[in-house]
Amino acid sequence: MWALASSVTSERNAGSGRAGGSVPAVTLTAFGPDFPFPFDDWIGHPDGIGSIPGEQHGTEVAIVGAGIAGLVAAYELMKIGVRPVVYESDRVGGRLRSEPFPAAPEVVAELGGMRFPRSGTAFYHYVDLCGLETQAFPNPLTPAAPTTVVDLEGVSYYAKTIDDLPPLFREVADAWDAALESEASLSAIQAAMSKRDVAAIKELWNPLVEAWDDRTFYDFLATSRHFSELSYRHREVFGQVGFGTGGWDSDFPNSMLEIFRVVMAGFEEDQHLIVGGAEQLPRRLWLHRPRSPVFWPEGTSLASLHNGVHRPAVIRITRAADGRIAVIDRWNQRRDYAAVLVTTQSWLLTTNIDIDESMLSHRLWMALDRTRYTQSSKTFVMVDRPFWHDSDPVTGRTRMSMTLTDRNTRGTYLIDNGPDEPAVILLSYAWQSDAMKVLPMSADRRAALAIETLEKIYPNADLRSHLVGDPITVSWEADPNFLGAFKGALPGHYRYNRRMHSHFLQADLPPEQRGLFLAGDDVSWTPGWAEGAVHTALNAAWGILAHLGGVTPPANPGPGDRYHEVGPIELAD
Repeated sequence: MWALASSVTSERNAGSGRAGGSVPAVTLTAFGPDFPFPFDDWIGHPDGIGSIPGEQHGTEVAIVGAGIAGLVAAYELMKIGVRPVVYESDRVGGRLRSEPFPAAPEVVAELGGMRFPRSGTAFYHYVDLCGLETQAFPNPLTPAAPTTVVDLEGVSYYAKTIDDLPPLFREVADAWDAALESEASLSAIQAAMSKRDVAAIKELWNPLVEAWDDRTFYDFLATSRHFSELSYRHREVFGQVGFGTGGWDSDFPNSMLEIFRVVMAGFEEDQHLIVGGAEQLPRRLWLHRPRSPVFWPEGTSLASLHNGVHRPAVIRITRAADGRIAVIDRWNQRRDYAAVLVTTQSWLLTTNIDIDESMLSHRLWMALDRTRYTQSSKTFVMVDRPFWHDSDPVTGRTRMSMTLTDRNTRGTYLIDNGPDEPAVILLSYAWQSDAMKVLPMSADRRAALAIETLEKIYPNADLRSHLVGDPITVSWEADPNFLGAFKGALPGHYRYNRRMHSHFLQADLPPEQRGLFLAGDDVSWTPGWAEGAVHTALNAAWGILAHLGGVTPPANPGPGDRYHEVGPIELAD
């Protein structure tokens, strides 16, 4: 996420890569820091993730939500002989939503997840499984975005690398790196995560949880000597563009623990897009036919188990008289299940779905209700070709660049589909208060406002002459199926997050609270990242496997088998 800071880190890590698969090899993966469990190894193990008793084969389990979390869990459960029944209120994909432009359906606007760090190896397991192609995302000051313009206070700075910017920007980036090193031992904890050294991770991470749970991102900047020795202007610039590919100062109120996790897992580096759209991943999982599934005939897929159509939206979940869980859909059709996995955003459990209060503990309800969602808006237009590569006759520079600004557009991204092919401009990617400013506006008004802004930065670009078709926009907080883009943890929310994350361990719960499972990125430690959604889906798959009397192979213990060994620290109440 950090434009300036991550460019420095990328220089330091240049040349690393992962062999095979869809992306080159990296040593750093999302192994912790809260729950250092090897999800990628678990799902790739030749012994499989586990088995259930023969009498449970074909048992129906409801999956509420057909986003990446719901479909990963459904896919893995289908492989071991469970019959997942998927409910979805809209369309397959969730917040992996690739909206086609009507004038050129092969060209898409990525309304949700659009860039995926290579360190997310559990996510990339499914990218590779589905045969999807990826390419580097055009983040600022990276080779995929050949040029970047930083526009602050009416002054534009044109750059190919950070060294093309005034010294103040390098000072900001260096201060950020130094602060992370001195306050959070960044290189040491990343080395431990790369080696998958659980003891070393715990030794470094657990004290940070205790020290920083109740402190904000801005507190970190304001109290770090590396920033306090500099001017307020340095912190201001960091807030405007240093946290640069999405969040900026909108993340300053968040818990610093959330920021630490993103940096430590390498989520702000080496990000790729999925060629043709991220929504292809959940759609292909829906259609994918695993080899040699247990119980099911060869060629079975989630789609074939549903005759090609998922079930409709869920409106109520309650306990049936025989102990199973009753799910009632929007057409008032009821089906009873041995277990139910809910992957919707947590607020929907108190607004859109009527769930018997007794099915979750009051402490867990408190955690779910205290979730705080981030507002997010995106506005896209399609253009006839990637004209931004043309030379500006006045300046000699490119017509347009990836743009970071303090103006209303905040972040502008240029998506190139090849020479002379229709291209996409993400005119504005904004968060929190900046997103709320445009909430009442139509797509046309949002696009017009953004174009007016960009014309001030690029007076010779002639952007309007290249526009084709209608703009596409999204405000996730206005969608009743989402109510926000993703969770943004506030100070003091660690205990809430731990309650949600550990809920898949149900052996010690009272009977009336067993069988209802939760997954999704807002249950994870890293909200807003698909890797976190995948982790929680796999936790839930283990929980359902155990709930049905199943076991994991001795050589491949699952996340629940190892939770008490490697699970997150528990803070006292």
